[in-house]
Amino acid sequence: MNRDQNQGGCNSHSNSIKNLNIKWQRLVAEGETCPRCESTEKELDKAVNKLQEALIPLGIKVTLEKEEINISEFKQDPLQSNRIWINEQPLEDLIKGEVGQNPCCEVCGPSDCRTVEIDGKIYETISSDLIIQAGLIAANQILSVKRTNSCC
Repeated sequence: MNRDQNQGGCNSHSNSIKNLNIKWQRLVAEGETCPRCESTEKELDKAVNKLQEALIPLGIKVTLEKEEINISEFKQDPLQSNRIWINEQPLEDLIKGEVGQNPCCEVCGPSDCRTVEIDGKIYETISSDLIIQAGLIAANQILSVKRTNSCC
């Protein structure tokens, strides 16, 4: 058997696909969401498409899960709306941002909605650039773990 053939040794997992899981949740009240969540959704879809193209050659599959929170959940904790996790890490942690809040719209009522601040700039809509940046950081973490766990 030549060395390119695998006998189930330490290389048996080297071609396995790793997952980059993105989870986003936002308020949906009577079928409506706020403009900032609506804009973030468009940015998120754009970012996921770009991340998929960039990461699949590296053996990383990007998955997106969208969750709705109802008005009573939102009233208990408005900062849970328009929140993104990548591989169970908050986006703001990955990109060294700070969570804030400010008034939004009629759908959100009197509650202030989530913002993310990075380098003094406040984002109400989470841009595709920020999502891609966080996704690439998380992908690097996946690849680093893969390299350090390799026996060869």
